[in-house]
Amino acid sequence: MILSDIISAIKPIRVIGAVDIDITDIQIDSRKVNTGAMFVAVAGTQVDGHTFIPKALELGAAAIVCQTLPAELAEGVTYVVVDDSEAAVGPMAHAFFGRPTEKLDLIGVTGTNGKTTIATLLYKLFRRFGYKCGLVSTVCNYIDDEAIPTSHTTPDAITLNRLLGRMADEGCRYAFMEVSSHSVVQHRIGGLIFRGGIFTNLTRDHLDYHKTVEAYRDAKKGFFDLLPKGAFAVTNADDKNGLFMTQNTKADVKTYSVRSSADFHARIIEESFEGMTLDVCGREVCVQFIGRFNVSNLLAVYGAARCMGKGEEEVLVALSALKPVNGRFETIRSREGVTAIVDYAHTPDALDNVLATINEILKRPGQCITVCGAGGNRDKGKRPLMAQSAVRASDRVIITSDNPRFEEPQAIIDDMLAGITEAEDKRKVISIVDRREAIRTACALAQPGDVILIAGKGHEDYQEVKGVKHHFDDHEVVREAFGIQ
Repeated sequence: MILSDIISAIKPIRVIGAVDIDITDIQIDSRKVNTGAMFVAVAGTQVDGHTFIPKALELGAAAIVCQTLPAELAEGVTYVVVDDSEAAVGPMAHAFFGRPTEKLDLIGVTGTNGKTTIATLLYKLFRRFGYKCGLVSTVCNYIDDEAIPTSHTTPDAITLNRLLGRMADEGCRYAFMEVSSHSVVQHRIGGLIFRGGIFTNLTRDHLDYHKTVEAYRDAKKGFFDLLPKGAFAVTNADDKNGLFMTQNTKADVKTYSVRSSADFHARIIEESFEGMTLDVCGREVCVQFIGRFNVSNLLAVYGAARCMGKGEEEVLVALSALKPVNGRFETIRSREGVTAIVDYAHTPDALDNVLATINEILKRPGQCITVCGAGGNRDKGKRPLMAQSAVRASDRVIITSDNPRFEEPQAIIDDMLAGITEAEDKRKVISIVDRREAIRTACALAQPGDVILIAGKGHEDYQEVKGVKHHFDDHEVVREAFGIQ
């Protein structure tokens, strides 16, 4: 693509050199630069990309986008000076990859919990309607039925636009993506045109990065501030931040609720560990999901589909056929009548919601046994809160490792145990550092009618220790302990 077409998406301060040159690629990683590429020097918080301009030139970069010009300019190279190189990446990448969101309808989902479930269910729903669709999610990215592994909730701007460009080129009509708070602050979604946005909820998370709940909240709100006129915003009226998110948006706002009147509302008629019967906007439907939090997720899906022009009947019929997302309240039953639930819950609020659902359905004298931990090198403040949530709603609790990353597992467990101060609560709790042994112990303790919650990792099939990802799947460990395949 011609350089002038790429930089037309931004407002450069200064351009030195020719703009009618052909650019073969765009990169923020100097190691990936090839002949004819554009290198964008991003002044990051940990590493300043400007220090890698010589490396990019050595590998054949034809253009450099930067905030500060190098002391010496290479001959035959075009330099584009901008105010904020991080903010410039998204719009330029969108232009370079053919402005994909002008060719497909992009729907974003943001919030603390429920993003993966809602984005994935919308992807599955619209594929059932016969459309080619794309998905950008924590679990896996998809271009229709082609799976593309992922390592971030929202990829960097170049990877994201390359992916969306492929979706558009391969005929996708819709794309559904999770929008993380990091991606808003770091401008990864810059330049994209969203046709709709969904807000799920907001509880404590990622404070290791955002520092305050207010900064985290404002990052989420920033997504809705970007929505254009003509787009839709579906927001959770049951969350105190629901209407705050949309107060400055240009989009058409719709609300959903399981507690009060809203544009889209629902209530549980009947539920078991096999599923629920719901009243959705006055219509009865049976779904293969469990829990009030999933009613909220399904309502968000229903509301978004209605905003996208789908009829009430066809949406409800399709919802009744959908199944839970991998690692989100997945049930595994032993031959002896013990139920294990694998869930990604890794915040206090998510744990509260899952345990509340279990206790609503659990038939006493059956007991709830919870296995949980907390991730290393993340917000330490939520560790004691996680333990308190587990103890408050469980009969037995086993505190164990999650992804310790570069921390010592026992130190993380000690942080969690510090939140348990009452003698009666302490008697409920044991700690087992080895996650495999912790799950096996829970399965050995369980009696017929009991429910085991294994929280924190959900869909993940690895455990990250000292920078290395070792294969580990909660589902596999449970099935092995139950003696089933």
